[in-house]
Amino acid sequence: MRVLFGSVVLGAILAAGFVVAQERVERPPAPKSGSEAGKPPQFDIDRFFKDFDKNGDGFLQPEELPPELRPAFERIDTNRDGKISREELARGIGHLQPRRRASDMVYMLIETSDSDEDSRNEVQRAYEILLSLDKNRDGKIDAQELKAGRERILKSRIDSLFKQLDTNNDGRISREEAKGQIRQDFNEIDRNRDGFIDRDELMRAATARPPAPSAPREGERRPAPPPRPPDR
Repeated sequence: MRVLFGSVVLGAILAAGFVVAQERVERPPAPKSGSEAGKPPQFDIDRFFKDFDKNGDGFLQPEELPPELRPAFERIDTNRDGKISREELARGIGHLQPRRRASDMVYMLIETSDSDEDSRNEVQRAYEILLSLDKNRDGKIDAQELKAGRERILKSRIDSLFKQLDTNNDGRISREEAKGQIRQDFNEIDRNRDGFIDRDELMRAATARPPAPSAPREGERRPAPPPRPPDR
């Protein structure tokens, strides 16, 4: 698994966060008093059908949904009859939530900053990072350019980590020298079990892909992950 950089490298690159796309579905306000107070607002299926069931047949066709919601159609249409019933919509409403994208961070930098100068600096930095990936200057970033850029970033970060942690300059990180996430995952990173982490082992940990999670069965809820211990 990506024991080291899953939260370190990508976290640093995407630290600005995400911006959720605006929902086309209006939700009623949460009740303020009475027995329903404190409960989350309920999705108004009747309102949704009134807004989007253009032919009034009691079903939703793909072309009746807003374009940003159409990719979820097949996941909601569980009986595969090419239309969505009220019952299917009630069961599959979670699929209509807009998906977050890593690139939405750029919108956040442009739209939500209360300081145009600070925002400008960050947007400019993002632009320069992307521009540095486009080595052939064709205005596009292809897969090979992205791979090469990732390797440069990882090498730079590993060089920095060794500079900070390898206090005796022997080219290895001992358990005593390790800190934070590296110390926490020391045994997993130290593949040859010699009590040290070398550059190859650190790079391997940084580039390993985590196993794909299995899809939960219908009605099954995944347990919340345990909290991470603080860095030591």
